[in-house]
Amino acid sequence: MNITAYHNARCSNSRGALALIQDAGLTPTVIDYLQSPPSVAELKALVKACGLPVRELMRSKEAVYSELKLGDPALSEDALIAAIHAHPVLLNRPIVVTPKGTRLCRPPELVRELLP
Repeated sequence: MNITAYHNARCSNSRGALALIQDAGLTPTVIDYLQSPPSVAELKALVKACGLPVRELMRSKEAVYSELKLGDPALSEDALIAAIHAHPVLLNRPIVVTPKGTRLCRPPELVRELLP
């Protein structure tokens, strides 16, 4: 089973989801999105696959969120995606992609719904 986890090792939710995947005997492709940020096209695909508004995939508690005034409801999805691309710390995590779907796994136990 192909599994991709957009991961931040400093995040307990991200570490928890990764552990659950590995405990199931699976070896995911782990993308440290802070070191290798997804492209704008990849971010758009993730947002679409998650089926959530882009705002729900953003970390609003990050300082850059306030600095860039990203809470402004007039901002388009494209503008928000561009902000995430420029500042990957804004991407909420973990996002896990499997053949069963794509999901923001907060809490990490949600990853079980994507596993065989």
